[in-house]
Amino acid sequence: MPPPSSTRRWEIDAIRGLMLALMTVTHLPTRLTQPLGQPFGFVSAAEGFVLLSAYMAGMVYGRLAWRKTVADMRQAFWRRALKIYGCQAATLLFLFTVIAFIGIRVDEPAIKGMMTFYLLHPLEALVGGLLLVYEPPLLDILPLYVLFMLASPWLMTFALRRGWAPIMAGSVLLWLLAQFGLSRWFYDGFAAVLPMPIPFTETGAFVMWSWQFLWVLGLWMGASRNDPDAPPFEFPRWSLWVAGAIAVVCMAWRHAVGQVPFGDANPQLNLLFDKWALGPLRLIDLMALTVLTIRFGPTLAARLPRQRWLETLGAASLPVFCAHLIVVLLTLVFMGADYERPWPQDIALLIVCFATLYAVARVTLWVDKPPNDDGRPVQTVAPVAPSAPTAAAAANQAL
Repeated sequence: MPPPSSTRRWEIDAIRGLMLALMTVTHLPTRLTQPLGQPFGFVSAAEGFVLLSAYMAGMVYGRLAWRKTVADMRQAFWRRALKIYGCQAATLLFLFTVIAFIGIRVDEPAIKGMMTFYLLHPLEALVGGLLLVYEPPLLDILPLYVLFMLASPWLMTFALRRGWAPIMAGSVLLWLLAQFGLSRWFYDGFAAVLPMPIPFTETGAFVMWSWQFLWVLGLWMGASRNDPDAPPFEFPRWSLWVAGAIAVVCMAWRHAVGQVPFGDANPQLNLLFDKWALGPLRLIDLMALTVLTIRFGPTLAARLPRQRWLETLGAASLPVFCAHLIVVLLTLVFMGADYERPWPQDIALLIVCFATLYAVARVTLWVDKPPNDDGRPVQTVAPVAPSAPTAAAAANQAL
């Protein structure tokens, strides 16, 4: 886990580790996949992970703009985007080579099903995958991160100059248009100008125009923490009661009826909770859980014992996420998408999986450990952040 001298916030690492653990259990085919999928209501770990990752990006990279320059912030964002792209490309190549070869040799339906387009059009799939257009199942999350990371420095530079209100308004508008098919309109418009060999159905399940709202919201929340005059997040008492009621109802509803809120006979109503387009009722449920976490999370964290293994996973979130994809793909190719295996096999599979993820996290943190860090607490004095006008002036200069 991170050394005590680290300036990381352990509680945020622990929450990210929890999100990674839930995503792993959801993606790994076991008897626990359905019971532990969306355990807190009609919200998955992916929403929480994206929102929290954006919060950390806004806080960490925004601090560079406050304490150094906007150019430093941009370079940090672009370096991170390049690193995430490298992880996506490596995972994609692993899928197209090792997994594809074994899947075809053993004739595994789960693998052949998720790689149908690649098996029919390997060259188009490879080029499209490297261009972040072709996104096979399980490999459609990191492309979102790359695109969001590339857009973030421009958004934050604009926010430093003119505030977050126009950005949030535009983000809400894009989310609303996405509910009515913005992604398809954009694809058709682009394909009319430049022929698109990748079918729309192969461009990933996540609707980017919807999920950008979570990223922008998280960026704003994180970046605002760098302002020395920023007030704490406070909510009126009535909003806490409303959020609590929504969270309790949705959690009880999910565990009473399963992960399809209105049943298979009501597909139109289920779109209100749609994960891929981030439907309105799903977003309301997520906002309710977010309000409760912000208000009661610190108190809960202070009273519960620290889950250091979750902190370790969260501190090395990108390598752990990639490792979990590799483990899931290997499980599918060797064991298939079997959700009814005997319990001893599932338990053994989960132990091996999480031991692997923990080992990847420990090795990553050991490799990334600063050479002069002896692991002992160090008293540091935080530098004084420049005033808001100074940051805005830096933004104007950069523009």
